Amino acid sequence: MTATDPGAAWEEGALVSRRFGDVYASRSGALAQSRAVFLAGCGLPARWHGRRRFTVAELGFGTGLNMLAVLAAWGANRPPDATLHLFSVEGFPLAKADAARALAAFPELADLAAQLLAQWPAGARGLHRIDFPALGAMLDLMIDDVGAALAGWGGRADAWFLDGFSPARNPAMWTPEILRQVAERTAPGGRAATWSVAGAVRRGLADAGFTVARMPGFTGKRERLEACLPGEPADPPLPRVAVIGAGIAGASLALAFRDLGMEPRIFADGQMASGNPAALVSPRLAAGSEAGAALHALAFRRAVERIGRSAPGAVIARGAERLLKPGEIGRAEATAASGLFPPGSLSLYGDKLVFGDALVVAPDRLRACWLGDVKSARVDAPVQGPDGWRIGGEGPFDAVVIAAGFATAALAGLPLRPIRGQVTTADIPLDRPPTSWGGYVVPTESGLLFGATHDRGDADPAVRAADQQRNLEGLARRMPDLAAQLAGVELGAVAGVRAAAGDHQPVAGALGGGLFVLGGFGGRGFALAPLLAEHVAALLAGVPSPLSAAMARLVDPGRLSPASTPMAASAAALPASPSAA
Repeated sequence: MTATDPGAAWEEGALVSRRFGDVYASRSGALAQSRAVFLAGCGLPARWHGRRRFTVAELGFGTGLNMLAVLAAWGANRPPDATLHLFSVEGFPLAKADAARALAAFPELADLAAQLLAQWPAGARGLHRIDFPALGAMLDLMIDDVGAALAGWGGRADAWFLDGFSPARNPAMWTPEILRQVAERTAPGGRAATWSVAGAVRRGLADAGFTVARMPGFTGKRERLEACLPGEPADPPLPRVAVIGAGIAGASLALAFRDLGMEPRIFADGQMASGNPAALVSPRLAAGSEAGAALHALAFRRAVERIGRSAPGAVIARGAERLLKPGEIGRAEATAASGLFPPGSLSLYGDKLVFGDALVVAPDRLRACWLGDVKSARVDAPVQGPDGWRIGGEGPFDAVVIAAGFATAALAGLPLRPIRGQVTTADIPLDRPPTSWGGYVVPTESGLLFGATHDRGDADPAVRAADQQRNLEGLARRMPDLAAQLAGVELGAVAGVRAAAGDHQPVAGALGGGLFVLGGFGGRGFALAPLLAEHVAALLAGVPSPLSAAMARLVDPGRLSPASTPMAASAAALPASPSAA
């Protein structure tokens, strides 16, 4: 057994954990137990009636049966337009085949189980967001130690299912510190339920602030526990939201808000910073802090999931190669060995790293799938009035998200730096996999694209003949045969200006006063924007974010020394047409 192997085995038709010497589910009606102990124990579905947002959390995901039971009840009793957030922790995830065999015993859950299994995590550490769009529900499954998972989660649950293995066999799941963390992450009036009536569990819940009651047990057990915290749940109205920017950041925000039942008003004008005919979505090599490596790995995985499920028609190619410089091999080895990616998805062959899950996408197609309607007009700084924010006379809005590429620096008063990039295009087919090396070459819908220049401090978006030559020279150094094929071929070019922070991390979070920001991606917008848009939307809507606390701090705009307060940015400092990142 390895450190992450659950040691699962089938014995006399029951799934057991040899690691903990316990069964994964009751032998006398697992689904009935889930409904009786956990749903009924937390007052569900009655407690979500009339709510717009509801959160259920769990310790001990196992086969996912409890979460499927919640989803089934939600589907039958969902309040109009409400959203459901599920959070579950699992230290030792089951193989998909074992989960499928266990769930096959419940045909009434077959449709939901199929959706879960289609998105079953392949073993990477960290968070896995599993979507159930028809139900307005999402499950955040955290593969991690329970203490670290709870410490990093920023949500507050209305209901907790405490379903770890027996306290006698897995005491780490039931310590006073864990139960205190559960209480801290429980909303006012929240409840917790468990099948265990062990004295240490009762005392731990009571010491954490819960009122604990013994209740009649399910078949085979005399008693179970219900616990509740004082208070009344808060369910504020959905905010009216505007987004400035209609590139990949704005499109990702539109999708994220729509998932939460909101339809943002999107404003943009001018050239799109994400206006290339193709974009490479690939992971960043490990560098810097553990939180930074985890953030970029999670962002890449989430981007691949979001694009694959909601915009498959935007995908031009799958898989990519990275040609490594000598100084990058150690980072590539660390990336492949990090455990942050599904096993087998990254393969290192000498000085070449193969990304099996990388994508090449058509930005125009992706934005068309995600954006919705866009108000095309010059956008100056939003103006705050007594009833909210106004943009170009429209409003009021409760919140505004600035996602306008390099124009975000002036609109939000943040010290973002411009990075000018130019790519070269040709209408000939690419006869090799998408490849990066510092530069890159990828297919487009009509040929290929290569480059790109990377000029820090340059905010001029005009195409330059000299940069065409730079791109050709860079390609010739790595792929002389391909460069030779381009002799005499008419070449096109696209130039744009991206924004980056001084610490090379993106910017996503609240500026204060109802203003939020998303950007600073450098050249990694398509890999970062989908996840970070969900983070910003969660902050704005008051629902759990997919980011851990450490990740959220890493991207918080408050880490930057502002060039000025957000509204002190002069409209005169803006480019004539703010670009949309």
